Amino acid sequence: MDMLRALLGEPPRQNEGLLADTMEAMSKTLKLLRKEMEQSQDPSHDFRKLEIWIYGLIASLDELEQCKYAAHFFRRKVTQDYLEDMPPSEQSDYARYVYFYKDGFIRVFSTLDKLGTVLNEMFELNTSKVKAHFSYFTVLRQFRYLKVHLELANELFVIKDKYKESMSVLRRRRNTEIHYMNAEMQDDLWQRHQGLDGKIELEDLDKHLHDLEHGYLMVCESLHAVFAYTNQRWKKVKQS
Repeated sequence: MDMLRALLGEPPRQNEGLLADTMEAMSKTLKLLRKEMEQSQDPSHDFRKLEIWIYGLIASLDELEQCKYAAHFFRRKVTQDYLEDMPPSEQSDYARYVYFYKDGFIRVFSTLDKLGTVLNEMFELNTSKVKAHFSYFTVLRQFRYLKVHLELANELFVIKDKYKESMSVLRRRRNTEIHYMNAEMQDDLWQRHQGLDGKIELEDLDKHLHDLEHGYLMVCESLHAVFAYTNQRWKKVKQS
């Protein structure tokens, strides 16, 4: 449900390209799960649990894309380089940009961690024996430690490395936001330190959005790789 575009007076999103392919791959896995449940009655409810988690991943990806879109939408309304030079309406648009940008980078990591939970369950990786509260990246390492599904693991590591720089920036900002202070306030403190009498220049909004875009692409590509692999593997098992 494209709620944010409706609130912004924008036309609904038409899924295309990587987003469409990723949503389609996840939907195909859901169909395979439902078919399996009909045949086996799913006495242990394992398939039902996976179904609910994958629906959650679809919703998380949808929400991440909407946050990214809204951050871009409000960034275009910010024209001044200094907060003090903005009229009240532009200050409000800047505050909305900050809100959706921060929501976006937090969602990048929460969606990846949900994917890690699904991977751990689907491929029986037992990551909780290594670390009780594990992240997506811990799950990735578990593939290699157990030497299982290395074709998928290698593809996911390639994707991770491709977006390494932007993800490192987003991780630092996420940790600052969650554990220390508001991420944009850290930028303000740095500005104050540079020149105590000067006005605060805004952080590099376009660079921040570039990093967020890369985080979103990493999520999309990782999800697509996982569910394309799962569907292909499922097909092979059924044919054998």
